[in-house]
Amino acid sequence: MTTPHMLYVKEGKIAVLTINRPHARNAFSPDMIRLWHKYLEEAKKDDGVNAIVVTGTGDTFCSGGDIRDMAEGKLRSWDMKRFLWDGVHRIILTLEDLDKPVIGAINGAAMGAGMDMAIMCDMRVCSDKARLGESYILMGLCPGDGGAWFLPRLVGTSKALELFLTADVLDPEQALSLGIVNRVVPHEKLMDETMRLAAKIAGMPPLAVRMMKRAVYQGTTSTLRSHLDYISSQLSLLSETDDHVEAAKAFLEKRKPVFTGK
Repeated sequence: MTTPHMLYVKEGKIAVLTINRPHARNAFSPDMIRLWHKYLEEAKKDDGVNAIVVTGTGDTFCSGGDIRDMAEGKLRSWDMKRFLWDGVHRIILTLEDLDKPVIGAINGAAMGAGMDMAIMCDMRVCSDKARLGESYILMGLCPGDGGAWFLPRLVGTSKALELFLTADVLDPEQALSLGIVNRVVPHEKLMDETMRLAAKIAGMPPLAVRMMKRAVYQGTTSTLRSHLDYISSQLSLLSETDDHVEAAKAFLEKRKPVFTGK
């Protein structure tokens, strides 16, 4: 039986997606991309999931496109276009539509499209053994997986261009100083620290978490007036929830609140 190239498990209110092609440094495959999209959709629809973690098996987070396939000319012209548009880009657009927080646990090298798949997560916890690089230029390619959209928003236009055009590899501390990752932790503690962060977020009022994420992203593409109109509507809706009332009561009663997502 063939081992799936992406694994999915639920740990409490957290869905963990693990890229599982270690023999190929977790490079893309059609099976991986199909399952990645499928599992994100499952987590999106599952009311029992409040947060999502994405990581890799072995010593690599994701090395992006499979260089063997490139050398053999398996993805050229319209085949490449279809692989991106019908596959990888579905993951990106699902993430855009997913209002549950997604945390990347970068366990090792994240190169080219692998780095792009990390930076499209909402937050990133990075092993002190990881390395990150936008290596497309070394293959005579450009960032086809959304990196040219995501990276400038994290580091600014000029720094993004430098990273794209030089293919410089960043160590964890450099990535942290640039705001590419949120935290750097000892390698052996990566999943514990990531799951601790995910559990903390998953324990917050679910509707407020989801609206918070939408509000932040909506604010990056709207005018101030439009954002204030949007956020006042969201806050008004949240003020009607049971979780809001429970939080206020628990605060006054000096106890831990119990959230139901209603």
